[in-house]
Amino acid sequence: MMNARRWIGCAWVVAGCCTIVQAWAFEGLGRVATPAEIKAWDIDVRPDFKGIPKGRGSVQQGQLVWDAQCASCHGAFGESNEVFTPIVGGTTDADIQSGHVAALRTGAVPQRTTLMKVPTVSTLWDYVNRAMPWNAPKSLSANEVYAVTAYILNLGGIVPDDFELNQDNMAAVQNKMPNRHGMTQQHGLWQVSGKPDVKERRCMSNCVRSVVVSSSIPDYAADAHGNLMDQNRVIGPVRGQQTSTALAPKLAVSHVSAGEALFNAQGCTACHAVGQAGLGPAMVAVAGKYKDRSDAHAYLVSKIRQGGTGQWGNVPMPAQSQLSEHELNTLASWVSQDLVKLNK
Repeated sequence: MMNARRWIGCAWVVAGCCTIVQAWAFEGLGRVATPAEIKAWDIDVRPDFKGIPKGRGSVQQGQLVWDAQCASCHGAFGESNEVFTPIVGGTTDADIQSGHVAALRTGAVPQRTTLMKVPTVSTLWDYVNRAMPWNAPKSLSANEVYAVTAYILNLGGIVPDDFELNQDNMAAVQNKMPNRHGMTQQHGLWQVSGKPDVKERRCMSNCVRSVVVSSSIPDYAADAHGNLMDQNRVIGPVRGQQTSTALAPKLAVSHVSAGEALFNAQGCTACHAVGQAGLGPAMVAVAGKYKDRSDAHAYLVSKIRQGGTGQWGNVPMPAQSQLSEHELNTLASWVSQDLVKLNK
């Protein structure tokens, strides 16, 4: 039996370090992760800036990227509360001096923003790099991430208008983060060798027989942002709750299924549903509006690619520049041809 086994490797990327854990397995089962595969996931940046790539980006460059990729969800100045909670606001010059955000203690600003909470500039850089933009995570270059981060910091009054952020001056910027002293290290999970700060105590007598839900989303608001279960992104362990109160119409045609699958996979359901309006219009309504246009297909390809605002309200649609021509045509055909049938 020993001759039928060999050592194989499984790779996990943890806190910027790649650890190879070896285990016994049968011959031919699995393989060691390649350096390229490990490198693709080993992209996290630590608070001591280990792992950050070289690059640079100015506030002005960041505004251009922001307007194209970020403003549709976060507002032109990071202040929007329409899609996500605001990124900028609630901090003062005094907070930058002290490293503690006073509004977090006093409650003077009920809506906590990102810059009020985040203690390290590396965390901000890392999150933008790994998870943004929402519809195309990990698509920004290192220079674009530096630029966007610089723009956010400028909006918060942390860096001046002519500032250029790079890997060498990030530590100096850290010393100006408004909540840099607001992170506690006094808990068991701070160190790898630490212990959790909670312990399970199994109930053996007088156990609670029912669970009282202290808060919940009312039915009328459950699908305000579409069906969360359909909005799972291609990265991360997030599993959304089923929040749709109405089943979307289903069409049993093969290429319709392909279009709808692409619609779901690209996160379009964050703003749209097939049969009902959310942040954006229902897709059957879009199909109905343009069904008599001879250039409906080409028009929809253009609108999906470039995004825009004003046609269906004040919430902008971000540009879907990550889509290939084939994907753009698949979505446009689904709307302009197949969903039109639902309007008849």
